[in-house]
Amino acid sequence: MHVLTSGANTLLFQADTAYLEACKRNLITSGLAWAKRNIRNNNRETFDKAVELDVSKMDIRASSLIVTISIPTDKEPQVQINASCSRGRRTFRGDDKHKIRL
Repeated sequence: MHVLTSGANTLLFQADTAYLEACKRNLITSGLAWAKRNIRNNNRETFDKAVELDVSKMDIRASSLIVTISIPTDKEPQVQINASCSRGRRTFRGDDKHKIRL
């Protein structure tokens, strides 16, 4: 019984890890797509502001996505993406800057 329980717990931990990684990747990709669309549309009201996007329709419980677009002079646009998702007591975060190629 102990061996089966231990194996099941390990399997559950690995499944949760894979789920959280996939959710984090999906949030980051969505943030990049949103930023690219706003940069192409020249939507200046969203530039240099932290915008919290509504991710409720992605059906990822306990998640958040904050995107900040900055366009340095004579450089490629940069996007700061802060994404987080949780399951149980575990939380995965992604806080990275990305360059957008148009």
